[in-house]
Amino acid sequence: MEETVIVKPEELHHLIQKKLTAAGLSEKHADIVAEHLVFADASGIHSHGAVRVDYYAERIAKGGMNRTPEITFEETGPSSGIVHGQNGVGQVVVLEATNYAIEMAKKSGIAAVGVRQTSHSGALSYYVRKAAQENLLALSMCQSDPMVVPFGGKENYFGTNPIAFAAPRKNGAPLVFDMATTVQAWGKILDARSKNKNIPDNWAVDASGKPTTNPHHVHGLLPISGPKGFGLMMMADILSGMLLGLPFGKHVSSMYNDLTKGRDLGQFILLIDPQRFTDLEQFKESIETMVTELHEIPPAEGFQQVYYPGEINQLNYEKYMKNGIPIEKNIYAYLLSDTVHFDQYSGADAFAQSGTGK
Repeated sequence: MEETVIVKPEELHHLIQKKLTAAGLSEKHADIVAEHLVFADASGIHSHGAVRVDYYAERIAKGGMNRTPEITFEETGPSSGIVHGQNGVGQVVVLEATNYAIEMAKKSGIAAVGVRQTSHSGALSYYVRKAAQENLLALSMCQSDPMVVPFGGKENYFGTNPIAFAAPRKNGAPLVFDMATTVQAWGKILDARSKNKNIPDNWAVDASGKPTTNPHHVHGLLPISGPKGFGLMMMADILSGMLLGLPFGKHVSSMYNDLTKGRDLGQFILLIDPQRFTDLEQFKESIETMVTELHEIPPAEGFQQVYYPGEINQLNYEKYMKNGIPIEKNIYAYLLSDTVHFDQYSGADAFAQSGTGK
């Protein structure tokens, strides 16, 4: 397993921003992406943190992310709209879409905003957390590459299609829950590759359809809880793809195949103002009571405490932002180097295999 180094959040932000600007991204957009990736790593979501910089840098340098998108908001109703991202960097496009949705939800009580033509947008928890900090309930989901073997099938069709939810609390940071609709997100397997670490045998299958523990042999991911995860990823694809007139299922563009072209991905954001349904302070107090009651449940054997879903990520964030973030030594070395990218993703399949590089 690779060793880790502890990096201060400010240094990690600076190194990521510097690498992305070297690839051709503006300082403003690189700053937004860096903030997002630091958030992911600090939250313990290393699959969506600095491990992604090499890929982003290669796609930016090769023109597959629009460096100067004219992001526009098309209001389609008092509570609905579409953000046209022109295949800009996903973190930039979706953050702007989230800000539009926040403004609309505060005005109308609810906001359903679709995002058309974006690129990989990273950890969805970042966006729903922003909305919850504005006292809104938030739900978001997006498409991804066809990497998942559907329940009962042999060939990949849907992507990991993550779903994230957030709610404001009376005390402390918002309650945030973020999950892939597969047993594990593809980024977790990327993270395992970077650490030269095996994966559990229920995460994925190899080219022959058999369970594999080698992250380099993965050719299909498995839906969480079989048919239930299969249904959730279908729902996410319909709301973030078909609903916006975008490619869906196996027609969604590959993350790695052609890094010179935009991916035309979709994302869906739904925000709700609790004050349109109940007293805000009472609602936030109820969330707080729920958290307290969960903490008071006696833990099962082998567990120290019951946490609400997503709480460990928040505890990680508080700890790592204060004490420094653990980063894989090889990733940190790349960020310190003069290399913009390693030219290892272009032409690869959905699992970053058989590319032009290593």
